[in-house]
Amino acid sequence: MRARTVPAVAMAAASAVAAGGCALRAEEPPAPPPPPPMALVGYRSCERLLDGLRRATAMQVGPDGPAAPDSSALEMRRSAPAVPGAAAEAAPVPEHSLTNAHEPGADEPDLVKTDGRRIVALGDGGLHVIDPASRKIAHTLDLPGSAAGGDRKLLMDGDRVLVLESRRTAVAFEGRARLPEDGGAARPVPPPPSPPAPRTRLTLVDVAGAPRVVATLTSDTEYVDARRTGGTVHVVVRSTPRIDFPRPRPGRPAAPGDAAAAIEANRRAVLRTPLDAWLPAFRVDRGGGRVDAFRAPCDRVSRPAAYGGSGAMLSVLTLDLAGGLADPRPMGVAVDGSTVYGNGKNLYITGTRPRPYAERSAAAERTDVHMLALRPGGPPEFAASGSVPGRLLNQYALSEHNGHLRVATTSRPDDARASSSALHVLRRRGPRLDGIGRVGGLGKTERIHAVRFTGPTAYVVTFRRTDPLYALDLSDPRRPRATGELKITGYSAYLHPVADGRLLGVGQDADASGRVEGLQVSLFDVAGPPRRIDAYRIPGATSSAEADPHAFLYWARTGLTVLPVREPGGGTNAALVLKVTRDGVARTGDVGHPGASVLRSLVVGDALWTFSDAGARASDAATLADRAWLPYG
Repeated sequence: MRARTVPAVAMAAASAVAAGGCALRAEEPPAPPPPPPMALVGYRSCERLLDGLRRATAMQVGPDGPAAPDSSALEMRRSAPAVPGAAAEAAPVPEHSLTNAHEPGADEPDLVKTDGRRIVALGDGGLHVIDPASRKIAHTLDLPGSAAGGDRKLLMDGDRVLVLESRRTAVAFEGRARLPEDGGAARPVPPPPSPPAPRTRLTLVDVAGAPRVVATLTSDTEYVDARRTGGTVHVVVRSTPRIDFPRPRPGRPAAPGDAAAAIEANRRAVLRTPLDAWLPAFRVDRGGGRVDAFRAPCDRVSRPAAYGGSGAMLSVLTLDLAGGLADPRPMGVAVDGSTVYGNGKNLYITGTRPRPYAERSAAAERTDVHMLALRPGGPPEFAASGSVPGRLLNQYALSEHNGHLRVATTSRPDDARASSSALHVLRRRGPRLDGIGRVGGLGKTERIHAVRFTGPTAYVVTFRRTDPLYALDLSDPRRPRATGELKITGYSAYLHPVADGRLLGVGQDADASGRVEGLQVSLFDVAGPPRRIDAYRIPGATSSAEADPHAFLYWARTGLTVLPVREPGGGTNAALVLKVTRDGVARTGDVGHPGASVLRSLVVGDALWTFSDAGARASDAATLADRAWLPYG
């Protein structure tokens, strides 16, 4: 069987920024028409499931096979002395930072985790257990599989660590015999190149002593995201059907009607594809030759009531880390999606609905939101669905507060003449998430670059030439309103609340024409109408924290702020260390690693730890004096 994977289409990036001032928002445009009813409904049988998936996929194929989706985003060896045992366990746990996550009740996968007594980090192809008290690597473990060309992250609960690996592998297909036009002997024709096949591997490791692999779960899916609440992890993966599409004859000139005939042939191929092509298999290896395979049961697959599903499938796995991945309890949603938001009580998955092949040139203007209620010790239950106009930036564009879901979107973000942003408030009513409030007209001709919710308040940054930072009052969810707007040069790509009613923004400075000029860390007073108090700039520099908030560290007790920075001229990233006070932002210094880029940082006790693929460094958190360098190799 010849598989083709539908590549994700990334939202186009904007460019350009300009000058400053302070003003309130212009007149709000009329609200868009209400969306069609949204809800998730289950398939009553495997026959209906297969029929629905075939029809949804056949609607989308073009002459070259599957059409690209509308999705706007898709985003361990030696042994050493053991970590001190009973005596260390009885000692007080040092103060320590955690992964910078969107919500405190939902831990997010990252490159490094700590519980204060030990640090577990990924680097140089290994999983390393570090004792922060002795500042030594206690253990290093090789993990199964290869991270080459892939991406690894981890979650930790107690003595259990879950390593999540996502990668793509080349797939080779045998050529098919084709009869030449002159009637000669059949000759094998090599297939056209196919995109690499996705693969997800989850490895559960016990780190109570010398690390050991407890179980491994693999699947031919694309990893989307995961959240941990206690010892339960919910993993979201994406798959596309494996369909044996007919291949065109190479070198044959196109004739009138060829495209229509190719579409019809591809649709016939879809309509004879079996159900297993859509439902991914999840294989759990628990060692000792014990291998189990799981698929989502037909009655655990749902589709939106407003349309017949999508050719893509999102699967949600529920993993009990203490139970050794015994049963991932997969459930499926016949939608395409790329953004996951969780708060420990509910899990939200967003995506865009499919459209017929002939209509794919139109801009995708709606984002569907599916709410899954989390249950202690069990898989989530489909709760409700809704839809809002526009596209999401990332998970920070969603927030649930007092039973209301707030969603910030940009409509027509690729059209500088017509783009505009809005914030929508949704409330669950039975199986639907209904819109009850909206404030629009944000950043006309611009798109959203950053969003942050803090209780009943939201902050939204839009940008094309200048950076309006909007403050929005959501205390009355039916009547959200803008309370202030600050225009400055440049923009913030990540916003982080800090002490004393302040907001820190990490992004880029820009000139009056919107041309970016380098890293800019801005401190805003948002106790009233927003105003900028101070800014620290490095011309020509960038930071990975602009796109990945996990790279950002803020230690509220001292105002210590750390982010990786790449300065002009290339080279490796160093960790920029700032001191954020009520009145300003000042540089304390930087921490570098030999020949490697600093990726993450955290605080344990009085030490600042920084991590790269080459090793870990401990520095004095107050003076940045070097305390230890722990190479992984």
